[in-house]
Amino acid sequence: MSHTIIPVIMSGGSGTRLWPISRKQSPKQLLPLVTGRTMLQETAKRCVGDTFLPPILVANMAHLDMLAAQMAELDVDPMAIVLEPMGRNTAPVAAVAAEIAREAGHEDAKLLLLPADHHILDLAAFQDAIVRASSLAEDGNIVTFGIQPTAPETGYGYIRRGAEMGAGFHVDAFVEKPDLDTAQSYLDAGTYYWNAGIFMFRADTILSEMDAHCPEILKGSLAAVKAAVRAGNTVSLDAAAFEACPSDSFDYAVMEHTQKAAVVPADIGWSDVGSWAALWELAEKDDNGNATLGLTTTIDCTRVYARSEGPKVAVIGAEDLVVVATGDSVLVSHRDAVQKVKAVVTHLKDSGRTEFL
Repeated sequence: MSHTIIPVIMSGGSGTRLWPISRKQSPKQLLPLVTGRTMLQETAKRCVGDTFLPPILVANMAHLDMLAAQMAELDVDPMAIVLEPMGRNTAPVAAVAAEIAREAGHEDAKLLLLPADHHILDLAAFQDAIVRASSLAEDGNIVTFGIQPTAPETGYGYIRRGAEMGAGFHVDAFVEKPDLDTAQSYLDAGTYYWNAGIFMFRADTILSEMDAHCPEILKGSLAAVKAAVRAGNTVSLDAAAFEACPSDSFDYAVMEHTQKAAVVPADIGWSDVGSWAALWELAEKDDNGNATLGLTTTIDCTRVYARSEGPKVAVIGAEDLVVVATGDSVLVSHRDAVQKVKAVVTHLKDSGRTEFL
């Protein structure tokens, strides 16, 4: 395969579901949560080699120094580091990246749009899925990667596949997060995939499709690129133009309207690392199912996740508990309740305790 794939790594999230480790100034994608490398570094590392051109990174302005340092550690020189003055969701990211690729003479290149904060265990299967998706994208399709579901998960959106096409399938429908019974029916049907939010498309294809289906987003994104301040490979999007750009996800703005949506099944050991429970699933555990990191001790515990980046933490006689400590905060939660961590962040915001965010 020729050098025609440009990774577009979206690193703009705030990572509120992994408080108190993940903070505004150091969100989860910039932290080493699963391996010794940060999640951004792991994402960039799996997208190097003969298949890929240098990546386009899209991130918050406040994280420029951290991004540059982490890429330097990998000896990766990005095609561009795009700095957003504010978040506008993922549809504008696709338009901005496609325009930057076009400016660089890669209008017919394929862009691989992927979050910076996902974990992929099976690199060989990931590369195979990219190869299969590439032929579909080359033909002008917008390809999404459907994760083979392993459980009736209610926290993910789903993709229903249609007729076979090449190395994948037509997309029949995108389905919102279901209840448990509906999720089980999807699993039983065998024609549904988890929606991982990873896409591949040609730059010229996406510019044309966004012009047809979400022209105001395209217009605002292109204006922000045109008026951007540039320094080396850093592109600081124009604040006024980007603020005027409608905020919408790539799924809603493009994928639910285009007639060119395709899905490639991908059994790649994927996790969106969306909670402390997900990190417990990924972590190395002792014979009792406990995962411990940092200055932690568990005694008579079962299936506990204990992590400290501050004081010594001891957990005694607990089951299915999450305990996470930093220098200024401690989180204690049942593993089944960790999705409510976002409510803690909301409470801190509402009470003006921004020093903990």
